[in-house]
Amino acid sequence: MKIAPRKREQIFTLPVALISTTSKNGVLNLAPWSNITPILRPLEEIVLASWIKRDTLNNIREMKEFVINIPSVDMSDEVMICSKNYPADIDEFKEAGLTTKASSSIETPGVNGCLAWAECTFVEEILRDKFSLIIGKVVNLEVNENFFNQNGEMDIEKAKPMSCMLGRNGLEFTYPVSNGKTANYSEMRIK
Repeated sequence: MKIAPRKREQIFTLPVALISTTSKNGVLNLAPWSNITPILRPLEEIVLASWIKRDTLNNIREMKEFVINIPSVDMSDEVMICSKNYPADIDEFKEAGLTTKASSSIETPGVNGCLAWAECTFVEEILRDKFSLIIGKVVNLEVNENFFNQNGEMDIEKAKPMSCMLGRNGLEFTYPVSNGKTANYSEMRIK
């Protein structure tokens, strides 16, 4: 079966993050994001894609910072509340019944109850006609110790980090599950 190239999101499991920002007027903004990825190991930068007309994008441009909050799949109700197109002067933390977690390196707070928090500063914007790519630098990374081992590795079975699959009529919340197999990085090298 062939499907339209524009439906490429139907073949990728997408991570779900909540991006918190603050407006220049001090209003807290919280939006779910799936178009986000680290830029190559071991760099400290990430990239996120955004439609041009987003309060989150405006806040990042103005305040030069944001937090990537990693929710568990159990937070799907709150994520859906934050996905609504609220006016810019509405605090999505309050709408979703979420509380703030003070950040260590930037002013914008994170979301209490998440699995991890990446505090980021703005590095660069790559602007296109309909979308923008934002490159940010992770300046502080914290994890919820209840879901990570001493090496900072997530226990995905316990944490259940949120992801989603998109389809014709909407999305389905998912989370990764281990198949029990592990591999060392050295196994990827040709000897």
